[in-house]
Amino acid sequence: MKYEKKAPLIWNGRSLELLDQRLLPHQQVVVNVTTVKECYDAIRDMVVRGAPLIGFTGIWGAVLSCINNGNFEEDIAYLKEARPTAINLVYELDRCLGIFRTNGPEGLKEKIIDFANEQMAKLGRDNQKMADLALEFMDKNYHSENYTFLTICNTGYLACGPMGTALGVISNANSKNRLAKAYATETRPYLQGSRLTAYEMMTEEIPFEIIVEGAFSYLLKTRKIDAIFAGADRIARNGDTANKIGTSTLAIVAKEYGVPFFIVAPTSSFDLQIAHGDQIPIELRDEKEITHISGQAIAPIGARALNPSFDVTSSKHITGIFCENGVITDFDPENVRRIVQGE
Repeated sequence: MKYEKKAPLIWNGRSLELLDQRLLPHQQVVVNVTTVKECYDAIRDMVVRGAPLIGFTGIWGAVLSCINNGNFEEDIAYLKEARPTAINLVYELDRCLGIFRTNGPEGLKEKIIDFANEQMAKLGRDNQKMADLALEFMDKNYHSENYTFLTICNTGYLACGPMGTALGVISNANSKNRLAKAYATETRPYLQGSRLTAYEMMTEEIPFEIIVEGAFSYLLKTRKIDAIFAGADRIARNGDTANKIGTSTLAIVAKEYGVPFFIVAPTSSFDLQIAHGDQIPIELRDEKEITHISGQAIAPIGARALNPSFDVTSSKHITGIFCENGVITDFDPENVRRIVQGE
């Protein structure tokens, strides 16, 4: 079956069109968002997901506040609460608030639309920089003519709008005929790997196989994996990284088998106000995401479930973090700050 690439987010001049990622890969349904409340719900209910794309959706939510003559500061505060772990949402909304406080309400909608378009274009350029940096780093330190990479969750164009972060590295290598194969983790319970990453790889004709998280050790022991690339929802100033649940387990297993483990994330994913990962809030989601699939119960009725959406990977298990300003391999907080701030 041929899968076609479709933009996850489009501003049509009046409303925000979001590709409903809950229904991929077998249905391509667009949700039309016209109010701040609908924008909040789309983020909270994971119509849209992926830290950078959540941030962009928040910016367009700020535009909708202007269109609907809402209380701008109250709407910004409300949107920030949609999902607590990913810092990109707060980061982008704070910048919208800065535009408002600097310029006032006059022409605010147009200014924020310009800001949204600038940020999306910048992330596209930054993603390409990170992908190129990662391939150059691999060639310098772990050279192979054709690499085999592993990734977790979904960090491609569905998560970032433009090229993607961790999955962008794989896509970039494939486009240059430098990729032998990719492995994508299923990523329970929301199946972002088997539903979304696999979908993206199909649209880009990337050779891949899906594995379940329980196969981490088996895969790293029995197959040649050159490196693992993961994204980030929030990175503390010591390099500790919050990402999709299971990432920390993968990093620990990777270290056991001597496989380099990298984070790929824009500087908007760093929270330099947080000293270490224990300070990152972890979102707990509905138990039914574990006990049910597509509305059908898979666990005994009444069974309880603990459903953290993220975990924190200690920087001691991370080989390096790629951002648009370079690669961080020394996680001294001052060094992290210097690179993130482009000094």
